[in-house]
Amino acid sequence: MSYPGYPPPAGTYPPQPGFYPPQAGGYPPQPGGYPPQAGGYPPQAGGYPPQAGGYPPQPGAYPPQPGSYPPQAGAYPSPLPTGTWGGGPSGGYPSTAPGSYPNPGYNAGMPGGTMPQQQYPGMGYPGQPGQTMSGYPQAPSPNPPMPGYGGAPSPNPSMPAYGGGAMPVAPSSNGVFRGTIKDFPGADPLKDVEVLRKAMKGFGTDEQAIIDLLGSRSIKQRVPLLRSYKTSYGKDLIKDLHSELSGDFRNLVMAMLKSPAELDASELHSAMKGAGTDEACMIEILSSRSNAEIKEINRIYKESYKKSLEDAIKSDTSGHFCRLLISLAQGNRDERENIDVSLAQQDAQALYAAGENKLGTDESKFNAILCARSKPHLRTVFYEYQKMCGRDIEKSINREMSGDLESGMLAVVKCIKNTPGYFAERLYKSMKGAGTKDRTLIRIMVSRSEIDMLDIRQEYVKNYGKSLYTHIHGDTSGDYRKLLIKLCGGND
Repeated sequence: MSYPGYPPPAGTYPPQPGFYPPQAGGYPPQPGGYPPQAGGYPPQAGGYPPQAGGYPPQPGAYPPQPGSYPPQAGAYPSPLPTGTWGGGPSGGYPSTAPGSYPNPGYNAGMPGGTMPQQQYPGMGYPGQPGQTMSGYPQAPSPNPPMPGYGGAPSPNPSMPAYGGGAMPVAPSSNGVFRGTIKDFPGADPLKDVEVLRKAMKGFGTDEQAIIDLLGSRSIKQRVPLLRSYKTSYGKDLIKDLHSELSGDFRNLVMAMLKSPAELDASELHSAMKGAGTDEACMIEILSSRSNAEIKEINRIYKESYKKSLEDAIKSDTSGHFCRLLISLAQGNRDERENIDVSLAQQDAQALYAAGENKLGTDESKFNAILCARSKPHLRTVFYEYQKMCGRDIEKSINREMSGDLESGMLAVVKCIKNTPGYFAERLYKSMKGAGTKDRTLIRIMVSRSEIDMLDIRQEYVKNYGKSLYTHIHGDTSGDYRKLLIKLCGGND
């Protein structure tokens, strides 16, 4: 590689026939170069001749600029024009800040499995040119952090989302969008915040207007409303909504205005705050998120609560259950899709030897395999385990373990085996019997509405004989019920 103002290194090729002559003021060619090779192709009109070992010019490439250097042997071909298939988006790719990442597995707005329109810097909503997306890489946080709302002081919180590649969803989905909330076509955040402002202005609050708007916008359309509201009115949307709304409806609205990682970090903090620990919430989040999502949760947790997630887990749990949570919180699971059946058989034998086939249980072996192996691999391990010893892995865990460790290991296995089925069970238990576990209901309805809510609804009907819609309708009321029904997306 040569640099402007420096001579080319000794041993390089001299200019080939048909190239542009050396520019005035440049250094002469160095001795020792090879002579031009006979038999080369003549120069093509408007372009450089192909170099030995190099790729032929690509159709649609730009013609050479006067005074530029010829392509080097073995160099990469010219990039395809932007906006073409394989040529990259016309707006260019966003740069990713250290510690953040582009949205893994995000599949909102993918009816029929098509890719969503990415919101890159300079590709804002109509009426707001150039607005970057809050919660995505390189986007400043829309407002200062609010205690209890999962706000992060970072100027560029990234916005993970929980999509197809991140979770082991039902195989029948075949890459088709299975959520219930999609991007609203032509949504304009400046017009949206005007609707919200009008709903809260004056005497009383128009809750229906808030439900209609938030219930028809995807997460990547809702989060920018915080900054747009402050831009338009100089006020904090979270504070205004918090003062106007109340109860579970308010909690649901607050959850819908957080990025997925902010919501998860906030839920994990609440699960460990005060007397008692919501172990099921912690396992639910850490066993169902991708590596990239878990790393982002760790980052936001540290920024929001001035303590690492791992330290918080250590101070609130103990023993093998604590080790299980810490293992999951590393976000270091193998995420390759390929399956080695012979290795799966070895792992199945190792699990059998660590549990059913010995006096006592080697919990660390279960921990190592369940937390480190890929989800497709583990499904094969569970199948091989059942073939080998004639018993489900869940039954063996029930027999060999107890307490939080038993429920934690079972949750990890269920989530890996059938993610929609696992969340259907979590929703059913949140509404079963006297009282409703509203925090669980809100968290799952918000976090799964753009991923696999349609699959969860199918599992719900199949396993419990009634639709999720019917159960929500019978167990909740008022504006809270209306907005939950919007996230549910219909009856089955």
